[in-house]
Amino acid sequence: MKHVPNNNGRVGMWGVSYPGFAAAVALANPHPALKAVSPQAAWIDYWQSDDLHRNGALRLSYATDWVSSLQLDKTQNKDFVYPVPDTYDFFLKEGNAAAIDRDYFKGRVPMYSALLDHPNHDAFYTDQNWQMALGRTTVPTLNVAGFWDQEDPWGSWQIYFRQAKNDPDHLAQIVAGPWNHGGWQGKGDRLGPIPLPVESGIEFQDQIQAPFFRYWLHQQGERPDFRAKMFQSGSWTWKTYKAWPPAGAKATALYLHADGSLSFTAPAKGEGCRDYVSDPANPVPFRQRPMTGTYQSPDWRTWESDDQRFVDHRPDVLSYVSAPLDHDLTVTGSLAATLLASTSGTDSDFVVKLIDVLPYDYDTRTVPAAGKVGDYARTLNGYQLPVAMEVRRGRFLASDTVPQALVPGKVVAWDVPLRDHDHVFKAGHRIMVQVQSSWFPMIDRNPQSFVPNIARAPASAYVKATQRVCAGSRVTLPVM
Repeated sequence: MKHVPNNNGRVGMWGVSYPGFAAAVALANPHPALKAVSPQAAWIDYWQSDDLHRNGALRLSYATDWVSSLQLDKTQNKDFVYPVPDTYDFFLKEGNAAAIDRDYFKGRVPMYSALLDHPNHDAFYTDQNWQMALGRTTVPTLNVAGFWDQEDPWGSWQIYFRQAKNDPDHLAQIVAGPWNHGGWQGKGDRLGPIPLPVESGIEFQDQIQAPFFRYWLHQQGERPDFRAKMFQSGSWTWKTYKAWPPAGAKATALYLHADGSLSFTAPAKGEGCRDYVSDPANPVPFRQRPMTGTYQSPDWRTWESDDQRFVDHRPDVLSYVSAPLDHDLTVTGSLAATLLASTSGTDSDFVVKLIDVLPYDYDTRTVPAAGKVGDYARTLNGYQLPVAMEVRRGRFLASDTVPQALVPGKVVAWDVPLRDHDHVFKAGHRIMVQVQSSWFPMIDRNPQSFVPNIARAPASAYVKATQRVCAGSRVTLPVM
């Protein structure tokens, strides 16, 4: 510090995404001059739920685009050039991740090749999990996450949870809101097409981030005294908590019934199952087609808040819907789903989506009779807003290091983590849960027959499978 002019000897670090990781990793062995750090959308484990996988399921399109832009041409950071305008068609034709490496990368993208070589949660990933080295929290840390972060939704939460285990001076904090990747550093005045009543990003920068660094670096103002601060979705207001998860939340089961309803009433004795056929030749798209590449349009940044009606009523998507709520329902804390489900195959995926269905009188904008084609469809009436979405891969139900085949037709519990949220389902809204077995090409296709390595699965391994979701399946909500 003595070689740098005009400083007070107190160092602060912050960044979003990879720079967030660079700031965060300094906490593992902090320099004495480091007095404040803000890891924002930082990553810790590429096999879990940041960047390259979701619970061990390969994020095919993002890995193809992001990793190739970093390594295929190290001088220009070029985007991957798709030979067809719809990336869904491209990935379906290629078949698997190994085919892309063979046909396009030809081994010149070493990280991509490493993903093919390490399909399980082995030392390649765990040795890089630097947050396990965190001990006693000694540096004030402002962790920041977005509830709709399409790239790194997981790491910053895990850093906070690790720090909070040994934090006698209460130096670790967490802030989250209805933001996509890095959206808190912009205006933060929209969630996809939904306008917010305030500029939540600007408020975060002015009222949380700036005072945090002002106090710890310049010793001015008041010390931030919260444990967690959330810009709560649904109510669109700031909430402050003395602990996270906050006291008072009651784990409450929301049941998926065989008639397609969704309620807090447990299933009746003898209630049966619903089923559908999952066909790898016609996987469920993760956003509307045609799909551009990751960096070719703004669509990637907002897909996690897209209206889910584009897949509702597909024969391979089960939808469960509640009656309109007669009062506000606030869920604050960790969400999770448990499916009691089976497959006729020996491997499978299940994707669970928790959705806030807006009423048909939600959008008060008047649609003129002589308006433009599609005007009404562009309103928010009936919009299916995904609050939480996640995938679970069957081969990893018992172990994430030693994958195991499933027993065809056997109903087992699929625990699907849905991460932490703070959301209000408003009175008059309905709650929906969608269940499906593909999420393409955001997640690579599961062949639905067990193979040693899905990234290298032969075409003959891809088979149709009948999926059953049975009574007792539920989403557990932390109801305030």
